[in-house]
Amino acid sequence: MKLMLVIITMLFLMGNSCEEAHNNSVTIYTGTGDFHTGHMQLLLEEQFPDYDITVSELDTDSQAAKLRTEGIKTEADIILCLETSYLESLHNILADLSSFDVSEFFPEPVPASRRFLPWGISAGTIAINRSLLESAGLPTPYTYQDLLNPIFNNFISMPNPQTSAAGYMFLISLINAWGEDEAFAYFDRLAGNNVQFTGSDSDTVNALIKGEAGIGLCMTLTAVNAINNHEIPLELMFYSEGAPFITTGIGIIRGKENRPVVREVFTFILRNRDTIREVNTIPFADMDGIYDAVLKEQVLARWTH
Repeated sequence: MKLMLVIITMLFLMGNSCEEAHNNSVTIYTGTGDFHTGHMQLLLEEQFPDYDITVSELDTDSQAAKLRTEGIKTEADIILCLETSYLESLHNILADLSSFDVSEFFPEPVPASRRFLPWGISAGTIAINRSLLESAGLPTPYTYQDLLNPIFNNFISMPNPQTSAAGYMFLISLINAWGEDEAFAYFDRLAGNNVQFTGSDSDTVNALIKGEAGIGLCMTLTAVNAINNHEIPLELMFYSEGAPFITTGIGIIRGKENRPVVREVFTFILRNRDTIREVNTIPFADMDGIYDAVLKEQVLARWTH
């Protein structure tokens, strides 16, 4: 009888231990770049040394597809830095965040549904490795049309719009500037210049870092991080059509918003968010329709690269 009591007690303690470990765990899906993922992980470990926090980076399309498939049964508790259009499409699996204080946010970017909150604004740039251009005896491309010059064959990298929000924002910005047919004709010609279409913005910038490409259509912040952390001599250019941009948001999976550890971590992230503030002199592109899910599906159905 005593042996049975000891076994029951041990099982009870083990159960409590497992439950406690689960209660202290938080999984975050993020679409941010490598630098931000690592920085966020360190920041959270510093603030919450007793919590088991996992920050998993996924490209935007993969993250959205995974969440659509898994629904509220996903392992993720918090979704971070996901493009607004994807968050809108995931509305039914996101928690109502009305109970969180949003007074520090501007009222206009906060959706009325409160299913997600604003995280940042990310603009794109044409990043040029000046030393590679000079060593190859190539001129500086000052326009999108310049990139079609055959001398830049196999010299340009760009994230694929099918898998990357960064790639899609370049596509939609030129559709708004030139019209859909002309924009697609342009990218067909650009593809003929053996452009490296990568899976993500980080892949494009990594190609610049490794010298596999000398010109990259990418996010401004990712390029700046490459300059600061890898001492790559990149020059950032903004063409006359304007810099494309997207807004991103942060949310909690429905059913997990009442877990104290999730609320604590979520609130901490909000207070320490790395909001991107672009220089005022950057000309911004017309991004009308960037968050239209139906339009996005129609546009990407035409993409063949």
